[in-house]
Amino acid sequence: MEWNSDHPQKPNASFDGADLDCGNGLLILIRKHLGPLEPDQVLEILSTDATVEDDLPAWARLTGNNIISKTKNNSQRSYHVRKGKRTLSANASVNTERPMVRTIAEVKQHLPRNAELPAFTVTGIGSWPRPRWMLKAIHERLENRISDEELQTTANDAVRLVLQAQDRAGVDLVSDGEQRRDSYASFVGSRLANCQLIPISDLLPYVDDPEKFAEELKALDVQGSEIHHPAVLGPISRSKPLVLHELQYLQSITHKPCKVALPGPYLLTRTLWLECLSEKIYQTREELASAVIKILREEIQDLITSGATIIQIDEPVLTEVVFGKPAKQRSFMCGALGEKLKATHEELDFASELLARTLEGFPKERLALHICRGNWSKDESVALAGDYRPLMPLLEKVPVGILFLELCTPRAGEMEVLANLPESYLLGLGMVNPKSSLVESVEEIVQKATKAANLFGPRRILLNPDCGFATFADSPLAPSEIAEAKMYSLVQAARILRQNFKLI
Repeated sequence: MEWNSDHPQKPNASFDGADLDCGNGLLILIRKHLGPLEPDQVLEILSTDATVEDDLPAWARLTGNNIISKTKNNSQRSYHVRKGKRTLSANASVNTERPMVRTIAEVKQHLPRNAELPAFTVTGIGSWPRPRWMLKAIHERLENRISDEELQTTANDAVRLVLQAQDRAGVDLVSDGEQRRDSYASFVGSRLANCQLIPISDLLPYVDDPEKFAEELKALDVQGSEIHHPAVLGPISRSKPLVLHELQYLQSITHKPCKVALPGPYLLTRTLWLECLSEKIYQTREELASAVIKILREEIQDLITSGATIIQIDEPVLTEVVFGKPAKQRSFMCGALGEKLKATHEELDFASELLARTLEGFPKERLALHICRGNWSKDESVALAGDYRPLMPLLEKVPVGILFLELCTPRAGEMEVLANLPESYLLGLGMVNPKSSLVESVEEIVQKATKAANLFGPRRILLNPDCGFATFADSPLAPSEIAEAKMYSLVQAARILRQNFKLI
């Protein structure tokens, strides 16, 4: 694009980026000012840094925005960017209107009061497909076009629908479906002080090869303009609860035992540590990890005090450590975009230490650990593969009461690998695949769960999907009706298993 003597139209908003380049915060400022604008409106970016001329077009192509004109007066440059139109994922839930939902009193009237977890407890892993109006609210909040209070009000309706679906299926241990989150982990960027959520596509300056990065996003079926990533802008702290508000609202509308998922310390440290950005705030990754641990311990204490039945610590990125091939392809288990890992054993020792420090002193029976092999695409070929053998040293000593493990697909290996785990662990075993639209038969689940019960003992088994049904809000792996049908199959299988093992 040639330099113009003047812009053909007036901008709707303008800001001065001074001498910041795209790798030192300019893209974050662009996102802050572009977010509140309507599609097709124009933002003026003033800059004195010459490298912006080369970097800005690559950002615009990946994010779907358009540079429509640019002017230059000595060192002062002005760029006009027209905001692109956002489209929802083709897999998103088809609901376009917010339906009527039952009141809190109506919900509670029909729910059992049994707080004990039965044998072969059925539970989800966490996320549930969001209706379109919920997705719209999430994006409007990310763009600062609605308040957090408005987002929470909308999410309350979505959570009620998720709870109704779990009730119809007969789920024993319920969750809120992570309706308030843009993804299972990055949402913390909107809850922490000195942290901001930005689209992955805005992080191009932090990867070695931006064009290759864009191709990897496409190959992995990841929408870089939709999936957001937290960026640390200063010393982080828990300015507000991370997930306590999710638990408390769920508890207000159900008498069933409640589970809440919380990103683990290793996952969050990997996610928040962006080279060339985080190191300006924390000298080392270990220093950042200490801040993460403090935040998580505060959150866990509040969750336990508020009566969470199970607090699930999500650490799926552990499998990337032992099975990932970063030199060949990025796996997108988390957002560690530019990180070069240490040797596998050192990295696992680091993860194990973080988990131990985070969970020390809390009642193990209230804690669980979840591990899977990637849950962003239906394409099984892009997900990680390998059995749990390399992770056994960590699993054998992690201070939790339940392990929620992926076991439904051949990628996860044989369950016999887990035979030597301490008997103190309960095992939540993946029995349905959230990536597949095929609803598993009750007979299939019973057969596999019977094998597990004979191997580990029937009182140690919980039944669950491999992972959530919508890990990333904009890229659900199944519509809500398929998710409900799979949970119903698990419930029917659990009833047969309790009868077969005389546990009723």
